[in-house]
Amino acid sequence: MIKWILILLVVAAVASLLGYHTLAGAAATGARILIGIVLVIFLLVLFGLFAVT
Repeated sequence: MIKWILILLVVAAVASLLGYHTLAGAAATGARILIGIVLVIFLLVLFGLFAVT
């Protein structure tokens, strides 16, 4: 999933440089959503590990 976040951030940067601001915004929004999902999963795993030990 981290790979997709990096791809979307690169697409957003290139689209912004080329003047495709709508595409850049969509790619950045997709990256933000994936970052949020990754953070939630990380916190669930982190708290799960604390609960086990």
